[in-house]
Amino acid sequence: MTATLDLTPISQKDLLCTSSLTPADIGRIFATARALKAGRNLHTKVLQHKRLAMIFEKDSLRTRFTFDIGMQDMGGSAVFMDHRDARLGSRESVKDMAKNLERWVHGIVARTFKHKALEELAQHAGIPVINGLSDFVHPCQALSDFFTLTEKWGTVKGRTLTYVGDGNNTCHALIHTAVKLGANVRVCSPEGYEPNSRVVNEAMRTALETGAQVTITNDPDAAADGVDAIYTDVWASMGQEDEIEERNGIFAAYQVDDDMMRRADKAALFMHCLPAHRGWEVTQEVMDGPQSVVYDIAENRLHVQKAVMALLIR
Repeated sequence: MTATLDLTPISQKDLLCTSSLTPADIGRIFATARALKAGRNLHTKVLQHKRLAMIFEKDSLRTRFTFDIGMQDMGGSAVFMDHRDARLGSRESVKDMAKNLERWVHGIVARTFKHKALEELAQHAGIPVINGLSDFVHPCQALSDFFTLTEKWGTVKGRTLTYVGDGNNTCHALIHTAVKLGANVRVCSPEGYEPNSRVVNEAMRTALETGAQVTITNDPDAAADGVDAIYTDVWASMGQEDEIEERNGIFAAYQVDDDMMRRADKAALFMHCLPAHRGWEVTQEVMDGPQSVVYDIAENRLHVQKAVMALLIR
């Protein structure tokens, strides 16, 4: 039976951060992702003749492949622009780039160092701009993470996710998305590496409306106690390569291993956005163990991002 699609636009023109989405928006994205996943060979004309510009300042496997393949799956095409040697705004203004691209393509996905560049693109482009990762947030990743959890659990409301590691862009996106959906989130980082206080304060305000709880701690044992899922990420993100040796020492006590997983609920899931460094932020046994859903999440990047494009691009 053909899975039905409701492609009524969501409340936002762009997807820069999940904090701007309503819970209903996220629910629509998830419902569309489920339909597209179930009918991958049936919905091949959703974006027929539509074109996507992909502007990448950073290396990528999952983001690049899934957006490109997603456009192809839905009948569209993608044009890749490699900006690793010349960041947005260096050759010509971001405004001029946006004004040119809106004449040729129907949407833009950008993977940038500076979140401000994405905001500037969205301000000046009359077409949707999708955040493929910035130094501030990684919204498509967090949507894929929570979509995967809804597949496993049915609902995430009232469940508790612990993020262990650097309070980085992935962490920020997880916090925003969790509270929108009524999920509790604990973040456990070494002192001085906690998430941005503005993100935390905004999430706490949202949590008052959705019944979620936000906890920030430096204690890995307390953070893992009884939770439904444990999430980690690399200790040094792209652009922090010169800090790797120092961070490896500071974060050593925050490695996700069998002992940490045993502190969680016995059915707890292990999550990672990838790429992973086995033996650093996570042991090989946990990464490749039965509780790991890392490859389910990676697969769902395709389906969730297809949903985002289908709902935004016109």
